[in-house]
Amino acid sequence: MNVVFPYRVLIGDIRVEVTSVKLDGRPLPLSMISRDHKAVALHEVERSRWEEARLDLQAVLPEKELAEGPWEDVTCLAVLTEAATNARTTVRLRRSDAGSWSGSLVLSRDAHLTRASLTVVVAATVDGVPGRLIGTAEKPWTVELDERVPARKQELNIHETDFRNASQTWLQSFQDAPWIVETTGDMPTVHLNTGFEGLVEFLNGGGTPTEKAVRGMLAAQIAAEAWTAMFNAAVGDLERDDAGKPQWPTGWRDGVLRSMLPDVLPDLSVSDALMEVHLRLTEGGWQELQPRIQYAAARRAKTPKNIANGLRAMSRDVETER
Repeated sequence: MNVVFPYRVLIGDIRVEVTSVKLDGRPLPLSMISRDHKAVALHEVERSRWEEARLDLQAVLPEKELAEGPWEDVTCLAVLTEAATNARTTVRLRRSDAGSWSGSLVLSRDAHLTRASLTVVVAATVDGVPGRLIGTAEKPWTVELDERVPARKQELNIHETDFRNASQTWLQSFQDAPWIVETTGDMPTVHLNTGFEGLVEFLNGGGTPTEKAVRGMLAAQIAAEAWTAMFNAAVGDLERDDAGKPQWPTGWRDGVLRSMLPDVLPDLSVSDALMEVHLRLTEGGWQELQPRIQYAAARRAKTPKNIANGLRAMSRDVETER
């Protein structure tokens, strides 16, 4: 991909780790911090009420590249955000002799709702202009306020309603649709039309192995459409910095993009893939990406597995009837 930037940025990996957490001064068990999932769970059974959490952080930057590059006054910042509350906390990390950067960030319980995103950004003076963004951590952390298990969750609401008289009046114009995916809120929602005869009952029912297999196929189709809609919405909502470079979103949009981009543009890093899909959307070539987006969505929805199971189950029924 040929992209011309107005100034030089870091190409090496930027990593961030949460090394320890305290709730109102009390250490959180290490089992509630997961490096594999890059997640922190703050809800303890014995301490469900707390006022603030202190997260100790360590970031690793490409030191050799920084030393050889044209950047001055390099600053490493930890940034905690939550889309649902518009909360944002930023702290400057300190550079150690070993080349890592460390510091602590305080999360106020009153300023957050359920889930926050933690990342690291690097700024510097470039070509005499201070405060220019030159890098962002490849993989942010998720901070779960109401969970006891540190694992990433894909936010997706399932809402069952009769489209003919739905309280959300805009759904009434889709009375013949079995479902609709909405991506405008803080959480994407799949609206299932209870007025579509048999749909919800079938999805929520039991039945024979064949019926269960067919249910899996239908559920996979719904999930694939949801993933596609979420990806398109996330790309369409990207914000840009002063140089026109797309910025990583927060919340579910961040998770969707980071999950799907490796399958949409497998030959690029996720950061380069983000820039590429933004260029395709704004400057042309978006339609050529649609097969890759459909493929990535199908993988997330496990469509191939569910179709294979459904076909095998129906084939067994045919053989039995013979």
